[in-house]
Amino acid sequence: MTQIAGRTALVTGANRGIGKAFVEELLAAGAAKVYAAARNPDTLNDLVAKGAGKVVAVAIDVTNPDTIAAAARELTDVDLLINNAGVANFAGIVSAPDAAPARAEMEVNFFGVFDMTRAFAPILKSNGGGIIVNMGSIASFVNFPVLGSYSASKAAVHSLTQSTRAELAAQGTSVHGVYPGPIDTDLATRFPMDKTSPNAAVQAILAGVETGQDDIYPDPTALVMRDNLRADPKAVEKETGAMLPA
Repeated sequence: MTQIAGRTALVTGANRGIGKAFVEELLAAGAAKVYAAARNPDTLNDLVAKGAGKVVAVAIDVTNPDTIAAAARELTDVDLLINNAGVANFAGIVSAPDAAPARAEMEVNFFGVFDMTRAFAPILKSNGGGIIVNMGSIASFVNFPVLGSYSASKAAVHSLTQSTRAELAAQGTSVHGVYPGPIDTDLATRFPMDKTSPNAAVQAILAGVETGQDDIYPDPTALVMRDNLRADPKAVEKETGAMLPA
């Protein structure tokens, strides 16, 4: 069983929502240190103040490889990487005015994970293997057209997770994919449905990591959709396909 206690973690997109909850729940689980990363580290001041010396603010823009490389040079004690930073532009694929929303989502949601993983995999290896947690979405498995290009970017994250899980197994690095449904963050405000709190979702994610789950569904909606996708994927596709962009 993998333990969170004593780990040195790095969380991207840590200034709000699920990222902020990750910092809080990692500390509650006994992490020794948490590097909280955001484009503007000043937005992390409250987390640092509450962290009792265990939270360190770090400037990382996952769309800027230079900031990732700089962090990798400095944060050589990381043994738990949480690729949480993400963006949703609520754009369809055909209905979007241009490709800008899709390109932005791929840069953050896919290439951000891609670049962070490549930069920190050698560090994890040098620290005994370590853990990577990638925030996907239940939209990794079925497209929500109201989030058409976002869903495509999260499908790419799922595929990346499978590839890196295979590639990094030999160095002792476990790679976990997380596939939430609606979590009560800014991203989900447009969806009128029951939502799980960020902290409850993160507690479930960390429990899944500790028990060695490759694929983690951290909320009731995700679990129901997972089961429905296994039973009748075309029915789920038709249901989500009704959620068309405005």
